[in-house]
Amino acid sequence: LFFFNTNVLFVGSLGTIIIKCKDFRIIQLDIPGMEECLNIASSIEALSTLDSVTLMYPFFYRPMFEVIEDGWHSFLPEQEFELYSSATSEWRLSYVNKEFAVCPSYPPIVIVPKSIDDEALRKVATFRHGGRFPVLSYYHKKNGMVIMRSGQPLTGTNGRRCKEDEKLINATLRAGKRGYIIDTRSLNVAQQSRAKGGGFEQEAHYPQWRRIHKSIERYHILQDSLIKLVEACNDQTHNMDRWLSKLEASNWLTHVKEILTTACLAAQCIDREGASVLIHGAEGTDSTLQAASLAQIILEPRSRTVRGFEALIEREWLQAGHPFQQRCAQSAYCNSKQKWEAPVFLLFLDCVWQILRQFPCSFEFNEHFLIMLFEHAYASQFGTFLGNNESERCKLKLQQKTMSLWSWVNRPSELSKFANPLFEANNLVIWPSVAPQSLQLWEGIFLRWNRSSKYVDEAYEEMVNIIEYNRELQAKVNILRRQLAELETEDGLRESP
Repeated sequence: LFFFNTNVLFVGSLGTIIIKCKDFRIIQLDIPGMEECLNIASSIEALSTLDSVTLMYPFFYRPMFEVIEDGWHSFLPEQEFELYSSATSEWRLSYVNKEFAVCPSYPPIVIVPKSIDDEALRKVATFRHGGRFPVLSYYHKKNGMVIMRSGQPLTGTNGRRCKEDEKLINATLRAGKRGYIIDTRSLNVAQQSRAKGGGFEQEAHYPQWRRIHKSIERYHILQDSLIKLVEACNDQTHNMDRWLSKLEASNWLTHVKEILTTACLAAQCIDREGASVLIHGAEGTDSTLQAASLAQIILEPRSRTVRGFEALIEREWLQAGHPFQQRCAQSAYCNSKQKWEAPVFLLFLDCVWQILRQFPCSFEFNEHFLIMLFEHAYASQFGTFLGNNESERCKLKLQQKTMSLWSWVNRPSELSKFANPLFEANNLVIWPSVAPQSLQLWEGIFLRWNRSSKYVDEAYEEMVNIIEYNRELQAKVNILRRQLAELETEDGLRESP
């Protein structure tokens, strides 16, 4: 499953198979005998280009560990809603999409304003791309402001409008408050989309909302960027000028900056402006999810814990309809360009790593947790990232036929590998810097197969030992303090008549 690209070379009867993997690893196998070499190569080729999803490894994998928790039921929408319902009564769970009839890429249960009934939601769905009507993404308990997300409005060249859509969006505003619509396309691209039936919210119909365009790239531009970056990282012959030039030409860190800037803007609107936000691009399944989920990591301390981050991935990526099957099909070594391939989720993880690096004590998980999620999104023995949306996952019967990634990750033996020893719970909003000097190449992903991590690993182990020793000393100090307090109390009792 991890193999993507294979090349076969022969020198005499010695065959060499070069395997390029989805995690950017390159493996060379030297096999004596031409026939054996060709047989192995054709087997690898066949296994890496399966015709049907149901032939993939997750359908045949049988866990060798004891299943303590069923990950398929770890993060249900009803449970997530309970976290909000204690703070507000203005929202409700809607089952309007129970059979995936209203929106094929939404989950069966969504959170919407209480004042909007299901019939209105059906009308709004016909006015939004792919039926993706505005739904709640995040509720900020500090001031009651919200992030909603959706697909683009289908205004077209005639400036079509939908009263129910306007009512739904306005239902999220407090009296006398304005809101912000963050469109993840440039104004030019948004205007061009009207010719294809898409568009954006007209100021005349949404007077209480201010629209801001923050362009985030998508599709082949991102894929080309990844290919160039991996190519640059794999070439060990570069001098400094050539390396820096290739790194810049890949534009990868520019994309990271664009996404983080948009997420910071959304968080700023919520926390500093006290204004609610609606985020969308065109489809609402890529850049929209990047911006909405990163804004939550900035605003919400729970999203920086292991379970909180898993819930975020489940809610804002898997249930929200990010098409993992299409986007994570081939990774960086594909020979043929796939129209829908794009490292959208990898870019999101890269952005999280940038924030983790800037706030090393604010995250319960470490870098290995993010790397593990990248690997499983592209190739996994678990069914979590299969399919493009909840509807497809239901048809594939993944819950019955495959194991959830969370069932494996959330076992104590695994969680210990992903724990950040520096973590100290921080209930504050964290504001990452997006200045070019603050953003770095994620070596743990892009350079891990090209150079030894021996010294980094040794330094990390030493840090863990120092922290553990510090805890032991702190515990001894606490015991001595208690003993001292007891002795002082005894002395006081002796002296009193």
